[in-house]
Amino acid sequence: MYDAVVLDNDGVLVGRTPFDTLREAAWDAFVSLGVEDPDLAHVDDVAVGVDPATLTDICERYGVDPTEFWRVRDETAAAAQIDAARKGRKTPYDDVDALRALDASLGVVSSNQQATVDALLDHFGLRGHFEVAYGREPSVASLSRKKPSPYYIERALEDLGAETALFVGDNESDVRAADNAGIDSAFLRRPHRRSTELACHPTYEIDDLHDLVSICGRAPADESDSA
Repeated sequence: MYDAVVLDNDGVLVGRTPFDTLREAAWDAFVSLGVEDPDLAHVDDVAVGVDPATLTDICERYGVDPTEFWRVRDETAAAAQIDAARKGRKTPYDDVDALRALDASLGVVSSNQQATVDALLDHFGLRGHFEVAYGREPSVASLSRKKPSPYYIERALEDLGAETALFVGDNESDVRAADNAGIDSAFLRRPHRRSTELACHPTYEIDDLHDLVSICGRAPADESDSA
C-alpha cells in the first residue's frame, strides 16, 4: 500500500526529552554568550517551539546576534540530549524492532537537531533501519522549516523515491505536516498521548509501531532465514 514510511523521532522511536533538560540547555546558551541572568520566560520561549520573529526579538533585548545564539542553543540542546541517551535517561521504545517487518522503505524526519537525530540513531543501533534521516540544521531558517511545514518530509520522500508514503508521528504538527506534504498520516498514541484531542484528522490512529505491519504489509521473509 505504501512504498515508504517516514517516522518522527522523539516520542515515536525514542523517548521524549524532559522540558527541564531543554530549559537548562537554553539557559546555558544565554550564559555562554555573556547573558548571566536571562528572564526565565525568555529561556522557556527559546527552549521549545520558538519562531524566528520571537527569537530575533528576544536576542535584540540582550544585544545578542540571533544567528550565533541559535547555533549555540542548538549545540547545547543536542549535547544535553546525547548525554541523556548515554546515561540511560533517553532510550528507544521497545516496539522499534517492529519496523524490521515492514514492506516499505523507511526514513526519519524530526524537528530536533540533525546532530541529535544522527547521534541517537547511531547510539541505539537504529541507523540500519532507515535509508534517510532528516533533522534541523542549526540555523534560524530551519525554524520555519520544521513541522507542520512539509519541508523535511518532502526532502525525505524525494531521497526515497517514494510515490505513496505514510508519516508516523505523535504530535498534531506531524499530522498537519503530512497533510501539507500530501501524504497519509498515522497518529501514534503512546502513553503520553492517550488522552490527546486532535483538531485535525490523521488517516490512522495506532497504539504502537506493531500496528504498522497490518497497515503497510509484512516484508517478504529472507530466503536465508528459511534455508
